[in-house]
Amino acid sequence: MKLFMTRKDVQRIIELAKKSPIEVCGFLLGRKAGNVLIVEEARKTRNRLNSPVEFEIDPLEIAEVLDEAEKKGLEIVGVFHSHLKCPPIPSEKDLRGMNLWRNVWLIVTPSGEFRAWTLENGEVKEVEVEIR
Repeated sequence: MKLFMTRKDVQRIIELAKKSPIEVCGFLLGRKAGNVLIVEEARKTRNRLNSPVEFEIDPLEIAEVLDEAEKKGLEIVGVFHSHLKCPPIPSEKDLRGMNLWRNVWLIVTPSGEFRAWTLENGEVKEVEVEIR
């Protein structure tokens, strides 16, 4: 699997992480073509836990994003969030979330690191991110 994103979207997510005292989060909206995910838009959401070490997105906001994506002919192809003080590797809580949201998970750090992951058959696999 490969994740295609624009430099602008990745930089925007990293900038959000740099400016925030809490984990930032949101969805990657786009299209799936075989084993390729093409991100058209990074849609920020509110972290309702207001925490520097974990995030949660309000179910009503999830419904709003799903409606927005559908109107644009897109789907949720991924989840993004930041790790403020640790590497961009899924935490135990991330793994539980990945089990529920079977999408790609993009994790960024304020220093500009980013990596993407997926959970397949209980195994965490890194996803190649190609910037276009």
